[in-house]
Amino acid sequence: MATIKDIAKLAGVSVTTVSRALNGYSDVNAKTRKRIEEIAKEIEYSPNALARSLVMNKTKTIGLLVSGLSREGAKDNIVFDVLTGINEFCGAEEYDLVLFNTTTSKQKEKTYAQLCRERRVEGVIVQGIKNDDPYLQEIFDSNIPCVLIDVPVESETAGYVTTDNVDGLMKAVRHLVELGHENIAMMNGHDQAFVSKERFKGFELGMLEADLSVRKEWICNGEYSERKAQEVALQLLTTYPEITAVVCASDLMALGVVRAAEELGRKVPDQLSVTGYDDITLASYVTPALTTVAQDWFRMGYAAADLLLSILQQKSGDRVRLIENELKIRNTTKERE
Repeated sequence: MATIKDIAKLAGVSVTTVSRALNGYSDVNAKTRKRIEEIAKEIEYSPNALARSLVMNKTKTIGLLVSGLSREGAKDNIVFDVLTGINEFCGAEEYDLVLFNTTTSKQKEKTYAQLCRERRVEGVIVQGIKNDDPYLQEIFDSNIPCVLIDVPVESETAGYVTTDNVDGLMKAVRHLVELGHENIAMMNGHDQAFVSKERFKGFELGMLEADLSVRKEWICNGEYSERKAQEVALQLLTTYPEITAVVCASDLMALGVVRAAEELGRKVPDQLSVTGYDDITLASYVTPALTTVAQDWFRMGYAAADLLLSILQQKSGDRVRLIENELKIRNTTKERE
């Protein structure tokens, strides 16, 4: 295997000069640099990435930290779409990507900083973290460059990527109101998610805009789970049969509501309209196809990686990236008769 000593001997220069030329230092003569690069190519020299990272204190590796990654969550494909966006950006910038998962029990054993040091990452993209997550405060306090998805944190070393969740839910409510619905319920996620609070705010504003009252007993939490949403919706729709539409804070919960309606013999959309949020792959393939507020998770991942690299390079500028959303009208909503 060729080494920098071999290059130095062939070029007639010192090992230090070869090292500085190959690592992009500006104090090497342009002619000498070109000669060194040509020799390196001729003898098929391949630099030791680990050794270079130790010398330059840079690993060219970023991490995607996912909280609570599970088999059930894989159904919505969101983590994969985000991962794909990050990976495409990293590939173009010649960065490596490491995926690591965390749970509450793991967080008691190992700090956020320890985890990052062990994985030798320069910065981290964080997804799925809750407001009560032990790592969240550590992320606030850490100087490790970080970008969060859907959690508003902004500093010199931290930023976030999100969509306008308030506007997204308002779009769903407006659509239902235009179809003549007035008795509209909401299936939210859980109290520890930033997006749950934002989407509930959008629901309230949408109802207020339409001069409709928000009934607290018609607001439920499905914990972003299809099974839990189905269970909660069964009780909700049985107790309040006058409800004609349900706005959901995720597509998986919307699918749970549709299942509950079927179990009760209420046809969707003829007797109950349902909207989701996210536009996961399943949304357009289920029957009836789901009306939903679409988020481009690939773009969110790509934007998160782009923002993290800007932070790593200490570029000034906004630490927030806002990705637009879109209401996709399909077959789970219908004009009220």
